[in-house]
Amino acid sequence: MTKLDQIRAAESRLLIPTYDRNPILFVGGQGVYIIDEQGERYLDLLSGIGVNALGYSHPVIEEAIARQSRALIHTSNLYFHQGQAELALRLTELTGLDRAFFANTGTEAWECAMKLARAHAGLKRSEGVNIGTKFLALEQSFHGRTFGSVSTTYKEKYREPFAPVVPGVEFVRFNDISDLRAKFSTDVCAILVEAIQGEGGVRPLTQEFFAEARTLANSTGALLIADEIQSGMGRTGKWCAYQHYGILPDVTTLAKPIAGGIPLGAVLCTEDVSRAFHAGMHGTTFGGGPLACAVAIAVIDHIERDNLLAHATQVGDYFQAQLRALASRHDAIHGPIIDVRGRGLMIAAELDSADLAKLTVAEMLKRRILINCTSDTVLRFLPPYILERAHVDTAIAALDEIFTEHAGAASTAHSAENTIGGHANG
Repeated sequence: MTKLDQIRAAESRLLIPTYDRNPILFVGGQGVYIIDEQGERYLDLLSGIGVNALGYSHPVIEEAIARQSRALIHTSNLYFHQGQAELALRLTELTGLDRAFFANTGTEAWECAMKLARAHAGLKRSEGVNIGTKFLALEQSFHGRTFGSVSTTYKEKYREPFAPVVPGVEFVRFNDISDLRAKFSTDVCAILVEAIQGEGGVRPLTQEFFAEARTLANSTGALLIADEIQSGMGRTGKWCAYQHYGILPDVTTLAKPIAGGIPLGAVLCTEDVSRAFHAGMHGTTFGGGPLACAVAIAVIDHIERDNLLAHATQVGDYFQAQLRALASRHDAIHGPIIDVRGRGLMIAAELDSADLAKLTVAEMLKRRILINCTSDTVLRFLPPYILERAHVDTAIAALDEIFTEHAGAASTAHSAENTIGGHANG
């Protein structure tokens, strides 16, 4: 048995079966490439689902880990260490918010944000404000898998197995201002948004919808909470995607790339919102530990020093332009790409067939390029911020080859299925 075979057999006996893994054993990485047990290099355009902002084996991260691990790895939050205030200062300056709480993951950060919203509403009620406990989330949202987070995640497949989930959540049609207005009232304690939906298909809010959410929240004292777990920390060419809109939320959540692969999440909020928590109301054993904070500080400083926000914008614009050119080249034949969207290095190419999208991910893997598919038909690209144009060209050439070979057949099969099912136009 190969080492991979041994691990797969052991996992089948020992692990709770929550993952449908690809049969590859990765053992290392360098730059934008991850390396399997045979020494084969894979161009990683997914970066651990948006986590490895600086790619693999980056010296800044390695040095920060080595330096801090020799000094102090863990103390608990019963005591002080040097990292939290320093990291909080950077994050408040970057986000425009005032105070921070550190967690371990994105879903924990979102859980904290929800608790903060309910506590803030309680504080407001004690001050004579008429405000309830309801959350408005958006259709196609994804906020995590803990009970609170999954309650605000739209797709039934995430919620239904665990019902009943946390009550008091209603979903608003995406970018539908009329629906938002109809469902908003003084019962609402918070409007929950992703400036750019990730799992929902890399779909950005419109300026008008985001602005209306801000206006409605202001009108009653409800909070506007922006989930930046996937889109934040520079991925879109700004530190937070909401900064593209010129709209400041009351609370935001960060995680994924914040510490370049070391688990860390953060909640940022205004001074007023922070009044809702006092000592003992919320906490964590591991969140904001010395090691994670030290690495996050190093990652942020390197992104600023190497001007990687501008780089993400430039390479991301090039990536989108090449995807649109690819769509045009194939349009006269079968037109598999029906939309290209995103910002910076958070990019989607929506295809006309779920079967083709699934096949494309598999064919890219055969060509040693990692991407994934979300919302059935959307190819999602979340590469490291150090991606170069040459890497984009490699990916586009592979997609061109795949679409030339497979797109026509997949589209024909998709059309035939729709016709049989009575859903074809005409």
